[in-house]
Amino acid sequence: MTFLPRHPAGLPVVSTIATRRTRTGTQEEASTAVADEAPVALVFNGITHAVMMASPADLEDFALGFALSEGIIDSRADWRGADVETHPHGLEVHAEIASHCFVRLKERRRALAGPTGCGLCGIESLQTFEDAPTPLVPPTWMAALTDAQVLDAMQAMTAHQPANALTGGLHAAGWVPADGNAPLHVLEDVGRHNALDKLIGRLARIGIHPSDGFIVMTSRASFELARKCVQVRVPLLATISAPSSLAIRHAKAGQLTLLAFCRGESVTRFA
Repeated sequence: MTFLPRHPAGLPVVSTIATRRTRTGTQEEASTAVADEAPVALVFNGITHAVMMASPADLEDFALGFALSEGIIDSRADWRGADVETHPHGLEVHAEIASHCFVRLKERRRALAGPTGCGLCGIESLQTFEDAPTPLVPPTWMAALTDAQVLDAMQAMTAHQPANALTGGLHAAGWVPADGNAPLHVLEDVGRHNALDKLIGRLARIGIHPSDGFIVMTSRASFELARKCVQVRVPLLATISAPSSLAIRHAKAGQLTLLAFCRGESVTRFA
């Protein structure tokens, strides 16, 4: 097995695997690039909150974005930093958050009926799940945004996906400023919600507010993506594939503009 691209901490994100390929009835030895995936434990102030399957890259951004999109912290000011530890069976991201946020997190954990999981981390009950989100206030620049700009941004994102270019197995989330057509920041991961959390964390770390632009993603529009966007006040989410009915319902409740099937020359507006 050969490791290819590495993220700054030195962990591989793509591996080359020896394979046997059949073409027109003839077998041949080949090598195939595949995306790496690992269990990543998110530990806040010494307590493990969730274990996610993720690409082992940009993990500090991942933890920060997860903390923001899940309401564990209220803002970047509540973040004290994080360290990544490598273990034989996976990785741990040890993050320090403000004491008042940690107290709230412990109270939430006491109310949990079962273990957390991707998409519904920290949801205490079905009643909480049905709670209406705080609606967004669409920014003034949204009125001038065209479908063509969204499509240009979606197409431009391809050049910022080096791991996916090798494997075809990763999602990407890109943030596009209100005054531009090209994504300035693109993060990749095997999980679509992980890619979005990594992007949210990256923006927070460098001081960019998500509401000053919109997000494009190479995936379907699932409920957890809509929920995370509303949570961090992203005004528009555009995806290359289909939305789910719950994503549409949540987007409408939160006043999130939801565009899907953004490919070629076509855009479908769902909310």
